[in-house]
Amino acid sequence: MARILGIDPGTKRCGIAVTDSNETLAFPRPAIVVDDSLVDKLRTLVLEEESEMVVIGRPLSLSGSVTESTNRADALYAQIADELPVPVVQWDERLTTSEAQRLMSSVGVSIRESRSRIDSASAVVLLQRFIGSRNV
Repeated sequence: MARILGIDPGTKRCGIAVTDSNETLAFPRPAIVVDDSLVDKLRTLVLEEESEMVVIGRPLSLSGSVTESTNRADALYAQIADELPVPVVQWDERLTTSEAQRLMSSVGVSIRESRSRIDSASAVVLLQRFIGSRNV
């Protein structure tokens, strides 16, 4: 089996995670800076990781309504869905950041230390939820 790449879209950085080849566990990768080369960086990452699919987070409000972050994520989704050589799907990412912060805190990572890793930790939570839903 190939891997699945997870993206937690942000305004400054996109958190990145990738599954193992059995698609059972998600692992963080360094976040990618959001700039004009983002799509090229993601395309390269898909090829390097031998990904068969990309899952991109769709941040909705707790009530499920669309926000400005949702609109930005939808725009990125539309852009990469046309540009990447694999299927791209959106996945609800509500509360992934707070869950990632809680998990990092539970293993002793301080808030200060977690700042540089929170984007990709959120991508891990997002991707783990996605692969968990496929195995139900």
